[in-house]
Amino acid sequence: MPPTSALLNVMIGAARKAGRGLIRDFGEVEQLQVSEKGVSDFVSTADLKAEKTLKQELSRARPRFGLLMEEGTVAEGAPGEPRFVVDPLDGTTNFLHGIPHFAISIGVEQDGQPIAGVIYNPISDEMYIAEKGRGAFLNDRRLRVSARRRLGEAVVASGIPHLGRGDHAAYLPQLARVMGATAGVRRFGVASLDLAYVAAGRYEGFWETGLKPWDVCAGMAVVREAGGFTGPAIDPEADPLADGDILAANDRLFQPLTDLLRG
Repeated sequence: MPPTSALLNVMIGAARKAGRGLIRDFGEVEQLQVSEKGVSDFVSTADLKAEKTLKQELSRARPRFGLLMEEGTVAEGAPGEPRFVVDPLDGTTNFLHGIPHFAISIGVEQDGQPIAGVIYNPISDEMYIAEKGRGAFLNDRRLRVSARRRLGEAVVASGIPHLGRGDHAAYLPQLARVMGATAGVRRFGVASLDLAYVAAGRYEGFWETGLKPWDVCAGMAVVREAGGFTGPAIDPEADPLADGDILAANDRLFQPLTDLLRG
């Protein structure tokens, strides 16, 4: 791991501790107690345990920071202090189906902007980190977005709507345009890792709408520090962090993908 700040060390330590619990629970996924909280939207005991661990670790180290966490934890911070924006288990559906592709996402937001992020896949032990002005890293490797400049060479990820979520009719024309202009579309179901993969140059771009701040805060920080761009995918007036309408891409393909998605 590259030299890190005290803040990133706190976030990395919290992610690793919560990740150990998720690995244990993933090994017993069929025995987990699962409760339904909405159509195609589930929360597991593993999710709640990870949130508890992260809340304890982050609050103990940075008691003046605010907290916004997916499973309902909201705490106001001291005036002028940043807040942690956390998804303790991004990819719950993958987790519950035994698919080893999920992540812990810890972002830091100040004045409406992501300033740091940690995204950790405990199964692969891939730790993506970034802090404003300090660059982005995957474990000990500096990250840089892909240099591909032609849409026909680009692989693009997306969050495809499913039962009970998203505007299917609005999405299908977007998908059709991207399918017809790129080398492929991927859908792995974990927005934080999709953003991390853009930062790592594995994807040239990623778009989705209807996301929450904890889905994108950390990933936006990582993409930007890797030299990529983030902005609204569909609505030019949207704020990706607040409104969940996001496109992330390398510097060469951000505008072509924006034009393509908006038709």
